[in-house]
Amino acid sequence: MRYYTYFPGCSSSEGGAKAYGWSTQAVSKVLDIELIELDDWNCCGSTPYSSIEELASFCLSARNLALAEKRGLDLVTPCSSCYVILNRTNSHLKEYPQLKAKVDEALAAGGLEYHGTVRVRHLLDVFVNDIGYDEIRAKVKINLGGLKVAPYYGCQMVRPRPSFDHPENPQSLDKLIAGLGGEPVPFPLKSRCCGGSLIISEEALALELIRKIFDSALSNGAECLVTPCPLCQTNLDAYQSRVNHKFKANFNLPVLFFTQLMGVAFGLSDEDLGLKTCIVPTERVLAKYL
Repeated sequence: MRYYTYFPGCSSSEGGAKAYGWSTQAVSKVLDIELIELDDWNCCGSTPYSSIEELASFCLSARNLALAEKRGLDLVTPCSSCYVILNRTNSHLKEYPQLKAKVDEALAAGGLEYHGTVRVRHLLDVFVNDIGYDEIRAKVKINLGGLKVAPYYGCQMVRPRPSFDHPENPQSLDKLIAGLGGEPVPFPLKSRCCGGSLIISEEALALELIRKIFDSALSNGAECLVTPCPLCQTNLDAYQSRVNHKFKANFNLPVLFFTQLMGVAFGLSDEDLGLKTCIVPTERVLAKYL
């Protein structure tokens, strides 16, 4: 059994990506991983907040790091945005002493301190580098039989420096899909932005980015997209119909969390994986595997 401190993030615990949290826990049990949820965690501050109240966002994030440091375990999150923000805070506190002093003052007011020893990791990193492709492959009960999958990493998970994968041509998700029996299709836009929170403030721009992602996936034969990012999953799934309306298109691509695809291959139930929470139905491409 491997143990990690778990930071679920707002999306996969209370938000629209609850299925990500469910499938994360279900798949982790199969892999003999225990994710111990961080007690009294708070929102990481998210990407937009750091551009509005930077110091406050660092303090919010550092509080989670201080709480996690007490455990002495790697801090693991399934959310790409949380991964970026927590990593950014970690690196900035080491690089900028004046910032560290201000954050330390805020932490002390809450009876906390942080010494910079926490290692922040994305869930995909843990799966492919700690567990490994061979061990994951050994857990497969239902070979995905060449299911054509577009591996969509998104723009955040691969950006922290140094990261566990290449920022422009990542391969970890491709290899994972192949290990499950699927076929990762060529996908040049695999690490491009989907628009993220711009879908609220700059909808036209975000919809155009989403359209390009779907065009690329379909032109390479994808039957579905798989992502490790809850924000990307929401944009691509929830706004697919709006993209169709705006561009007179007919996209009908299910958008899954990578943990859901793993769970299907492990023989887990659709209830355990939250497959019915997807807006674009998954049955068309997954029925024969369930």
